[in-house]
Amino acid sequence: MLKRTLLLLATLLSACTTLNTSAPKVALEKEAQWALLPILNQTETPQAGLRAEALMEASLRNAGISQLQRYPARLNQETLFEPAERKIADDAKAWASQQGLRYGVSGTVTEWRYKVGVDGEPAVGMMLQITDLKNGQVVWSGSGGKTGYSRESLSGTAQKLLNQLLSSAGLE
Repeated sequence: MLKRTLLLLATLLSACTTLNTSAPKVALEKEAQWALLPILNQTETPQAGLRAEALMEASLRNAGISQLQRYPARLNQETLFEPAERKIADDAKAWASQQGLRYGVSGTVTEWRYKVGVDGEPAVGMMLQITDLKNGQVVWSGSGGKTGYSRESLSGTAQKLLNQLLSSAGLE
């Protein structure tokens, strides 16, 4: 009976997160110089990409990436009314390459909201990729979605999703 209960509990908890990731194509060097590139906002929530970037920076540093540089703020034109565009991401990648940085972490926020209803659970969806800036090759990519419980915060749910995605890239 206990085994059955644990299996049911594990199934319920795993239903809260969906991940789709690729295995890293190369061994990622934590000691290399990394760039935090724009995380684009494809949601209706203003500045969700900027919020995700702040959380991503913390996740990368906690994963042992100590040589991390953020792209210049002047490259991001995201405002409350005008979403960021792909050109910004391309400009940030070009900047990182010019700086001689090795890896770039970028992505897209696809969901960032509290669900409608009595419980109002937080729901987050993201796509991330790590690019080798020396040759422009994407060496890892992943996407995922996570819902939290009614008393959890949106940023806490997003942080958990980011950590799960990065752990599948070999960054823990």
